[in-house]
Amino acid sequence: MKIELHEITVGEIAENYIDNAEEGVVGYGGKLNIRPKYQREFVYDEKKRNAVIDTIMKGFPLNVMYWVRNEDGTYEVLDGQQRTVSFFQYVEGDFSVGERYFHSLTEYERQKILDYKVLVYFCEGNDREKLDWFRIINIAGEKLTEQELRNATYTGPWLTHAKSIFSKSNCAAYLLAKDYVSGSPIRQEILETALDWMSKGAIEEYMSAHQHDPNANELWTYFRNVIEWVQLTFPRYRWEMKGIAWGGLYDEFHGKTYDTAALEQKIAVLMADDDVTSKKGIYPYLLTGKEKLLNIRAFTESQKRQVYERQGGVCPHCVREHREKTRYAFDEMEGDHITPWCEGGKTVLENLQMLCKEHNRLKSSR
Repeated sequence: MKIELHEITVGEIAENYIDNAEEGVVGYGGKLNIRPKYQREFVYDEKKRNAVIDTIMKGFPLNVMYWVRNEDGTYEVLDGQQRTVSFFQYVEGDFSVGERYFHSLTEYERQKILDYKVLVYFCEGNDREKLDWFRIINIAGEKLTEQELRNATYTGPWLTHAKSIFSKSNCAAYLLAKDYVSGSPIRQEILETALDWMSKGAIEEYMSAHQHDPNANELWTYFRNVIEWVQLTFPRYRWEMKGIAWGGLYDEFHGKTYDTAALEQKIAVLMADDDVTSKKGIYPYLLTGKEKLLNIRAFTESQKRQVYERQGGVCPHCVREHREKTRYAFDEMEGDHITPWCEGGKTVLENLQMLCKEHNRLKSSR
């Protein structure tokens, strides 16, 4: 990994400044991509934006910035986009600081801003080296998310197309799946979710393998299939459906046929069950049958102590088996549903018995 420190003036960076909604923000004589397609949109609020200009006017140092040097001699801003766009917009007259626009400053003050020197690290290397380095230096400003760091590493036509679908405000993926997927498209969270589902968690390997593909149609098709399957399988929407790891469930169960009306009846019963403390877990539970996903309400310590004293520390299963040791200390026993929850038993005192740990686990494994 090659890293070089440079001093570049605001005036040099602002040369041939272009801000285009489709293509991003460009400067440094057309050689610097200030907001690459993988980067987030401008997020600084007025206070932070004005602080950048105030820092420059006073001649105080800004935090060091990082640019990626491409093979063709151009650059992309890795860290420092928000600060760079702030002073660009001020020089262009988009906002004032203390009711003073750039054009209303004295010639000396304007020149002082344009001559201000920014410290910039130029970084270049292979994909793995860049990704490792980007993670290390991601410590200042508006931090990049893990997916933004990946995007900075695996640039290419595939990412450009994927960004157009998954990473813009009101993009197609967000409009389709906003009720089922958590996160912001601008912060790359929708794209990250789609990649995580598609790659079974191997996001970097997938992006590396497809970096130079002409489009991201495979990912988009898969993502649409997942969301459509969810909508067809569980046609009545509830807010608990948002944020579930639907990709893995689709991979395992989309080939099966379900009675959607019967599923809805079961969902309604489980939603009304006070013993089910994880309502979000109802959906994967109905597909997998894994009861632990429901996080069934446990007996309280007070309830267990009451039944322990009533039983006198005796495990009824040990008594039936005529075991030598039938009396246990409280911490040697565990609460058990006499009638299991899955058979209609509730987490109430009348349905509680205390068993030794061995017998409780034997019963649970049946």
